[in-house]
Amino acid sequence: MPSRLPLAMHTAYADLVDRCAAAAFEDAFAGDGTFVAKTVRGRKYWYFQESTSDGRRQKYVGPETDDLLEQIARHRNAQDDTRDRQSLVSMLVRSAYLPRPQAKMGQVIQALAEAGVFRLRAVLIGTTAYQTYAAMLGARLPAASVQTGDIDIAQHRTISVATEDKTPPALSVLQGVDPSFRPVPHFDPTRTTSYIADGGVRVDFLTPNRGADSDEPEPLPALGTDAAPLRFLDYLIHQPQHAVVLHGPGIYVTVPSPERYTLHKLIFTQRRNDRSEKGPKDIVQAESLLSVLVEDRPYELSAAWADAVKRGRTWKRHLAQGLAQVSADTRDRLLQTVGEMRSFLPDLDLQFAASPARYDPNRDVVFYYGIAGAERHRCAISTEAIEDHFLDHEEESGSEFGDIEVNKKRVLECVRRNRSEIEALLREKFLHSPVERTEETLLKSADIQMLRKRLTR
Repeated sequence: MPSRLPLAMHTAYADLVDRCAAAAFEDAFAGDGTFVAKTVRGRKYWYFQESTSDGRRQKYVGPETDDLLEQIARHRNAQDDTRDRQSLVSMLVRSAYLPRPQAKMGQVIQALAEAGVFRLRAVLIGTTAYQTYAAMLGARLPAASVQTGDIDIAQHRTISVATEDKTPPALSVLQGVDPSFRPVPHFDPTRTTSYIADGGVRVDFLTPNRGADSDEPEPLPALGTDAAPLRFLDYLIHQPQHAVVLHGPGIYVTVPSPERYTLHKLIFTQRRNDRSEKGPKDIVQAESLLSVLVEDRPYELSAAWADAVKRGRTWKRHLAQGLAQVSADTRDRLLQTVGEMRSFLPDLDLQFAASPARYDPNRDVVFYYGIAGAERHRCAISTEAIEDHFLDHEEESGSEFGDIEVNKKRVLECVRRNRSEIEALLREKFLHSPVERTEETLLKSADIQMLRKRLTR
């Protein structure tokens, strides 16, 4: 379980998000103009309208929400607090040990944000997005400090067309940071989806694949670039959240919700081919987020899970294969949270070797160990279940129930004689019943009759 941030640090980050949101809004709409609304297909969208030498110009603001209306109302009342925000960022990095991107990466993300990339509903994905979740969730996440040279930006093509606004061409924005940025060669020389600079910093633009798998780039007119189509991306960037990248005075960006990010990692790690070396990193990120989300955001996690599994058998298969790679405790806590059984993982089974049975007088159970996947799993049966369903009446009546040693020998011998059936019942409950406890499967008296019926079907 990742360690928690002090409450003061988590609160400071929340304050930083609010300040960066106000500053980003003020910077984006700093000219003399007015906010106007348009209704498209029954939904209201806001634009910032200003007069220029070339006539009237409108900049896209976003779909109407309560938060957006509040930002519009506060417009021009925001104060320049850049230094205060820089101090907050520095404190979060140095005192809370939160991750920040490399300087060049931060400069590139800052330039993209100032150009309007995130205002136009593009989403920062990948490891750079993962680095924002530690502060968002108030937990130090493993591998969050691992540096990457990739910046991945995703946008729906339909949104890119519908905004009726655009940033400068992506290449010119990037060359404003580093003139060495150049297009990465593509099999179609007229299309560009990726850009790279001397030193290895790379920016990739992605868009959801709308049909069969294809390598054909899609245009993103709002961002002045093409984008590579990617399967499962629509799920990842649905209902994104705002966050702050800890660089300079803080960069206000849009990232996937952490629930969708972690489930997407489980899915997408099964799709990697030539980039398979990234698979272990994906699993580390997914597992660390899951261990926090099952505690802090169970309802959001359940909703993201439900959206994934309803998309079909391929989604379920990839989820199951990815989930099989995380620890048994994290796997079971997720299944418990979302209401799935362990049989969701088709290759998971509970096997038994010659593990000796032991009596636990404190809990009044007999227990031994099985193997589930590659991990040991404790299996137990209550003395009440043994007495109700396995002891003969004659044996029962001839026993000294007040003698602990007699009772111990009696139930252990009963388990030895009936171990084959008890193990079948344990396996049935482990695989096909809701997860009650992650560390143990316990047969209670109330379970036996139901489980026996299921095994005889």
